[in-house]
Amino acid sequence: MVARTEPPPFFVGVVGGTGSGKSTVADRIVAAMPSGSVSLIAHDNYYRPHPELALVEREQLNFDHPDALDNGLLTEHLDALRAGNSVEIPVYDFATHLRLELTECVKPTRVVVVEGILLLVDQELRSRLDLKLYVDTDADIRILRRLRRDMESRGRSFEQVRQQYYQTVRPMHLQFVEPSKRYADVVIPEGGHNDVAMALVVSRLQQLLGP
Repeated sequence: MVARTEPPPFFVGVVGGTGSGKSTVADRIVAAMPSGSVSLIAHDNYYRPHPELALVEREQLNFDHPDALDNGLLTEHLDALRAGNSVEIPVYDFATHLRLELTECVKPTRVVVVEGILLLVDQELRSRLDLKLYVDTDADIRILRRLRRDMESRGRSFEQVRQQYYQTVRPMHLQFVEPSKRYADVVIPEGGHNDVAMALVVSRLQQLLGP
């Protein structure tokens, strides 16, 4: 057996409510790091598929509850990456609420960024994150961003977005997402637009890579 010479990946969790700016933070980290040194995994790709249900039934599922996500599979993938192995992560289709047949290969780069609203809720996932960032953004800004995203990118109507927000998004945020902030190592107000916080985070990660 050949001894491993490369250090294991450093896992960064980027968490926050829907529309908080998690993706902006994750993208800024990726953009600031040397090419090939960082990978990005979206927790959203680990939604459990329910092909046994009709589309209208899948649309009524509570996607903001921790049980909607296959955290066991994500945990296995993080462990495999830490061991130096590539993984094939699922690709989720938000129009049909099913996983596509294709997968995405993620390699064990020096830094792996994992982004999602519920990462810090699950103790097993929390324990595998070396740096936990919580993006803290006001609720009115978050809902407007969510509304625009779902209508423009996911084909939802205003009424569908409104109904989902009141039925599941808001109550699940209050029950699970907001309380999980206490597990964060760093809280970033206003997310990727907070240049001071982003500079500190990026500087720390760049130090890990060495000269």
